[in-house]
Amino acid sequence: MTHVMMTIYEKVERTFGYRQLTLHMRKQTGKTINHKRVERLMKVMGIQSVIRRKKKKYANATPQQVAENLLNRKFRADTPNEKWLTDVTEFKYGHGQKAYLSAILDLHDKSIVSYVLGRSNNNPLVFQTLKQALQAAPGSSPMLHSDRGYQYTSLGFKKFLDDSNMIQSMSRVGRCIDNGPMESFWGTLKCEKYYLHKYHTFEELHRDIQAYIHFYNHERLQAKLNGLSPMEYRTKAA
Repeated sequence: MTHVMMTIYEKVERTFGYRQLTLHMRKQTGKTINHKRVERLMKVMGIQSVIRRKKKKYANATPQQVAENLLNRKFRADTPNEKWLTDVTEFKYGHGQKAYLSAILDLHDKSIVSYVLGRSNNNPLVFQTLKQALQAAPGSSPMLHSDRGYQYTSLGFKKFLDDSNMIQSMSRVGRCIDNGPMESFWGTLKCEKYYLHKYHTFEELHRDIQAYIHFYNHERLQAKLNGLSPMEYRTKAA
């Protein structure tokens, strides 16, 4: 039991807590394992998950247009491509250089539908992310929820959504929880991959983000998805 736990723990670079370890140990062994037992084993072995860092706050620009919070924290979707969340987060590499990751998350299975890593936080970054998502899910017209970042409040972005028959929803001012699952994904990605390494080049950062999102979509189990990975849950629903 301890060997299985440590093998999984080392594979994910020592980032999993007892809840995630329990899910993966159950799947790997096919046995019913109590999470309290795993918690006790972790204490005996002297291991713990990585502590997340606090997210920085950024000033908002004056919006060209805004949308109502139609999502209203209803973070559940009965079918794929019904409700999407999107956001952009910042990474640092090299000598103070910055990269920006734009992604879209499907609330049905918490999968990452599309993502783009760029060197600039601009309109083309979010447009490309949305185009890739629509290519991955042709014929879809989901609600798209975001914060009030300047890219999402631009008239050009609104026109793109209208032309794609998509409904726009936005978080209220200063209410990060309105986009909670997206914020949670950023925290998970940074905790389980980014904060563990020092990145010297954009290419190194891109490689690890690409690898982690594949792991997250296809291998990382979630209790809220009945112990399945996002793509397993999506496939089962289909």
